[in-house]
Amino acid sequence: MIEAVGLTKRYGTKTAVDQLSFQVRPGAVTGFLGPNGSGKSTTMRMILGLDRPTTGRVTISGHPYRELPNAQRHVGALLDAKALHGGRRARNHLLALAQLSGIPERRVDEVLGVVGLQDVAQQRTKGFSLGMGQRLGIAAALLGDPQVLLFDEPVNGLDPEGILWVRNLMRKLAAEGRTVFVSSHLMSEMALTADHLIVIGRGRLLADMNVQDFISHNSAGFGRVRTADDEPGAADRLAALLTGAGAAVLHEPDGALRVTGLPLPRISDVAHAAGIRLWELSPHTASLEEAYMRLTQSSLEFTSTEDPRAELREPEPPADAWTEQEPERIAPEGWYAPPPPGAGGKPFLMPAQAADLAGTSERKEDDR
Repeated sequence: MIEAVGLTKRYGTKTAVDQLSFQVRPGAVTGFLGPNGSGKSTTMRMILGLDRPTTGRVTISGHPYRELPNAQRHVGALLDAKALHGGRRARNHLLALAQLSGIPERRVDEVLGVVGLQDVAQQRTKGFSLGMGQRLGIAAALLGDPQVLLFDEPVNGLDPEGILWVRNLMRKLAAEGRTVFVSSHLMSEMALTADHLIVIGRGRLLADMNVQDFISHNSAGFGRVRTADDEPGAADRLAALLTGAGAAVLHEPDGALRVTGLPLPRISDVAHAAGIRLWELSPHTASLEEAYMRLTQSSLEFTSTEDPRAELREPEPPADAWTEQEPERIAPEGWYAPPPPGAGGKPFLMPAQAADLAGTSERKEDDR
């Protein structure tokens, strides 16, 4: 298990990681998410003893990484697939690591087979593609058969078959009772791979919960409504009626309506009473990407002046849109609405921290 308590790292006047506390438990794939500059890489480097915390502590199985005897037997990590000696052959690269840790030579050939590089074992790594480098880095992480594994963007440069292989490997390792901690920007892949999520922004913890809870706590549900195409003006008329009934309505580019604040049966009743035929009435199912973007929008360090998300922002839902039992789902002004089709572009939630981050957007932290 990995445990961080009050973990903080400052570089001069900049705070890269700020009072971060979490646990990564064995038997599950834990995704580590956050925007660029949020402190993910710095956190992983502190876990592995490459950077010393300014304050706080982080331990692996109860001990700091530097105090683990023969650490490679306990912890495997892939932080940078390009950290290879280009003139060294793939097998020799792994063999050198094995000899430093007292790992038998036969294990080198075993992990080369696991990652599918047995046929290129004698090639020099300077000729490796990014995907081949990723596979070699994963082989190095597996070399000591460790119980704790950390991977930073493990599917970079891999083809679809390679991505599927990594996904299955992560889940297999977790099923064996290992601790698997994976950082990635690919939300679609995290949705398929991770069981649990730790999300940070500007160095602070935003969420620590399983994937389904994260999506439900950080997504804007809505109904998608389409009127009959042979009834001109029906969509505008229905939008006015629904607004009068207490809903918030947005027109989507394809002519459909996005309705929040009313359940689908009520939307159907309003349309039926007005004699308006509906060709579509469906609930929107949020994705991990939408939930992630909504939670982290106030933590972005770099945004384009032509941010496509600007046009997707809508007013706060009516006060009666949420129940009193769900106060945390009322978002601050400027909350992110899921994009319309074709537009491109244990568990606990910490909304107070997210609101605090929104009020301190001037801060700039480095993610190293």
